[in-house]
Amino acid sequence: MIWHLAWALAMAAAAGALVLRGGAPVVDLAALGAVVAASVIGAFLAGIGGESGAATAVVAWAAAGASACLLTGGTGGPMAALCLAPLAAGAAFGRPKLLGLGAAAGVAAAAVAAMGGAFALLPKNAEPLATWLSLLALGTTGLGFAAGLVALQGRVRGEGALARDTELSLREALDHQPQLLMSLYPGGRILEAFGEAPIGLQTHEMTGRNLAEMVGAEDRTAVEDALMRAAAEGSAEVVFVPAHDPQGWCVLTLRRMGASRLVGALRDARAQRRRETELDEARLVAEQQNAGKSRFLANMSHELRTPLNAIMGFSDIMRQRLFGPMSDRYAEYADLIHESGAHLLELINDVLDMSKIEAERFELAREDFDARDAIAAVLRLMRGQADRAGINLKGELSADSLEAEADRRAIKQIAFNLVSNALKFTPRGGSVTVSARRDEEVLEISVTDTGVGISSEDLARLGRPYEQAGGAEQRQAGAGLGLSLVRAFARLHGGDMTMASTLGEGTTVTVRMPVLIPQVEPRVSRIAEG
Repeated sequence: MIWHLAWALAMAAAAGALVLRGGAPVVDLAALGAVVAASVIGAFLAGIGGESGAATAVVAWAAAGASACLLTGGTGGPMAALCLAPLAAGAAFGRPKLLGLGAAAGVAAAAVAAMGGAFALLPKNAEPLATWLSLLALGTTGLGFAAGLVALQGRVRGEGALARDTELSLREALDHQPQLLMSLYPGGRILEAFGEAPIGLQTHEMTGRNLAEMVGAEDRTAVEDALMRAAAEGSAEVVFVPAHDPQGWCVLTLRRMGASRLVGALRDARAQRRRETELDEARLVAEQQNAGKSRFLANMSHELRTPLNAIMGFSDIMRQRLFGPMSDRYAEYADLIHESGAHLLELINDVLDMSKIEAERFELAREDFDARDAIAAVLRLMRGQADRAGINLKGELSADSLEAEADRRAIKQIAFNLVSNALKFTPRGGSVTVSARRDEEVLEISVTDTGVGISSEDLARLGRPYEQAGGAEQRQAGAGLGLSLVRAFARLHGGDMTMASTLGEGTTVTVRMPVLIPQVEPRVSRIAEG
């Protein structure tokens, strides 16, 4: 901007001097005014900034130079030197890209002035005035060139210094980053290397070497394959044992960079491999302990069932008074013994089933049956418990047959556990609805209650073994295996269990299993009610 304003000030001063001198031709004043106008336009555009503004200013200087040259006699006139003003303006902006535009604009201005002199009668200046204008044009153009070249040189030096500083900063960052970055040919020859080399290697010694020299003999083929894959497909990753350290472990990630260049990132993965080995060992120990726990529980459950069956049998004989009467107090005790034994047997059966499932020893006994019959049997069994709790238990079973190829006991257990769970969390006066329907070959069993609901935190835990929700009273009523068994049985049949619940409104548990036999022809419809 200062360059343009200085030129405008010089030309304005020259015009003022001509006016004070008196008798100055109008065409000379107009020529000086054109240069002043170009200077003002250039200063304005320089203040705004931008590549397009600078280019526009150079074009404006070309127009001003051509106009001043034409008004003072053309290329043979005293102000012909102003045709070089666009080139000086391009240099003054300090942008090397504008030098070409300035040179082209200057040539165009000179061509216009020459054509004007050839095809038109241009004004001529008297000798004293012509000499003065010539000196003015040459002086301002020369000074403008000098100032512009100084500005351009300063700009280029500044950009060069900035580029060097940036390059140094980048190289410093590359040298101190935690991986070894390499530029290499697809064949494996290393062109450049930056960063931290794996233990036992030196970064500055790697340039010019082949990558295969750093790889153990057993892994060289894998590394060579990775190089070829990266060159062909664009990326590859490989792990290898370094040749200098049989206990080491390196991970090499490769990316294609151009037609004949790869970039690779090599990192020492010794610590990662050690952690993975420790995790694998810990996982193996945990699996062994879990399998041992499952075997122990399975054996203990089996051993407990034998005396428990005897206890329940004898208590049942006492309840029925098969060997004579006994007092009401003893009869009450017999009922309590039988009830407690039944509850304990139910818990043992759950633990035994879960132990078999966890030990992967549970085998489904598949058979063909109507799933409605199994669910209706559960509804009849749970009706008394629901009535005693004051809960309305209803079944909404499909009117069409639900012929399934599945484990009948598992289907019953699914329905029983879901209904039992719903009754446990539904207050008196509420309702529990059991539905079963066909979705093509999928059996969908759904149990909906109007109970207390389940919080989102508990909902995320439920379905895992021994996890329970609700208050202490509900937790004491089971071992936390009901829903986990439902999910396990569903998955053994190729299905799964989902839960949806809102606190204070109730819960819906849905089990979907692809166990239904495709219907060949419609059967007589019926409604199965519990």
